[in-house]
Amino acid sequence: MKISTEGVKSFIPTAQIEEQIVKAKNAPASQIKDIIDKSLSKQRLDPMETAALLSVTDPELRNMILEGAHELKERIYGNRIVLFAPLYVGNECINDCVYCGFRISNNECHRSTLSHDQLVAETQALVETGHKRLIMVYGEHPMYSADYIAETVRTVYDTKYKKGEIRRVNINAAPLDIEGFRTVKSVGIGTYQIFQETYHEETYKKLHPRGPKSNFLWRLDGLDRAMLAGIDDLGIGALMGLYDWKFEVMGLLYHTIHLEDRFGVGPHTISFPRIEPANGTEFAERPPNQVSDEDFKHLVATIRLSVPYTGMILTAREPIEIRNEVLRYGVSQIDAGSSIGVGDYSNKDEESKKKSQFVLGDTRSLDDVIYELAQHGYIPSFCTSCYRAGRTGEHFMEFAIPGFVKRFCTPNALLTFAEYLNDFSSDRTKAAGLNLIKSELTKIADDGMRNSVVEKLAELNAGKRDLFY
Repeated sequence: MKISTEGVKSFIPTAQIEEQIVKAKNAPASQIKDIIDKSLSKQRLDPMETAALLSVTDPELRNMILEGAHELKERIYGNRIVLFAPLYVGNECINDCVYCGFRISNNECHRSTLSHDQLVAETQALVETGHKRLIMVYGEHPMYSADYIAETVRTVYDTKYKKGEIRRVNINAAPLDIEGFRTVKSVGIGTYQIFQETYHEETYKKLHPRGPKSNFLWRLDGLDRAMLAGIDDLGIGALMGLYDWKFEVMGLLYHTIHLEDRFGVGPHTISFPRIEPANGTEFAERPPNQVSDEDFKHLVATIRLSVPYTGMILTAREPIEIRNEVLRYGVSQIDAGSSIGVGDYSNKDEESKKKSQFVLGDTRSLDDVIYELAQHGYIPSFCTSCYRAGRTGEHFMEFAIPGFVKRFCTPNALLTFAEYLNDFSSDRTKAAGLNLIKSELTKIADDGMRNSVVEKLAELNAGKRDLFY
């Protein structure tokens, strides 16, 4: 694969962003309220409006932003939370990102790549706990080519085990050229996710001193190439703590605007993980721009309000207490029951830490997470219907932007949740889950849809599986 950025220009206006953040300081309460009201009408915010939200420091105004984000999330996504797990396929890497446990210069990293049989075993271990959705993660190395990624995705899809199977595979891997993206698309992936890590180009160059990832423009243009290859389900993200978090949120917004302007479709998901400690990685122990818990909650809420219709992913990097609170402020997807060492799900050993990219903050089992979600009134969802029914890209946005997607999501969430309860849950989770489903059925206003869901739930109880709208 030849890396070429000829004709590629950055769409991140660094100086303009810095100026907008300064100009937006001390916005009056009336302006903040007007911005929140615009978002609640399901309109994406412009950069100055987002900068105004980011610059708020007054506790009362910050709380107004948090509650606005919560209300918006309820309006568009309801109380469902989509669940997935990361599956690390290999940690070989030729980059030298100073914050990453996989960097080539880290001699403390135990390098490992799953064999075919190990990949099957990992998939079986995940399926056996009830997972239906994965994100497969790869280091950046010539051995992890587009053909290799496609082959491993096929293996996961082909692995049927006991009562379950994986129905959607998303990808977190190095940027490919257009032909490479076409190869990966051909095996039926869901979202292709590329984190820019930091949108501040000068900082980016310092933190990525060598390897293909040192090319800022190649990475920034990656999802454009994916779109040109026909992958219209894209995920963007920034690693919070590498540079000023306000700038990174603005970078995510400008990336969204760029995709909308060029392709008519914004990202399907936005991720905002904070940097966490990593084995043999001093930089990650003391990141230069560490984000406090209060600022983290604020940035999550601001992203939710800025891009109302885009899914937001909260990872298990965060501690349980923060995860539970931030769910209120716009999060629509979380991972659960996660392990991030290569081969950990089927064969966790003493080398696990040395095979991991960073340290997790939430190590609860999938069933424990689901039980707690149900106890707090959230519907755990393994839904894959939009992807499988062709509701991706522009078609998905037709449903998502006006908020219509909720009409599909709640019934589908209940069906996938019921399937989990029938096949995989503990007794306590099943009891809590059945009570939640009973309560949620009464909230479906459309009599026809409610009756239809009741019928499908009866079919599930009778043994049918994989029912969706």
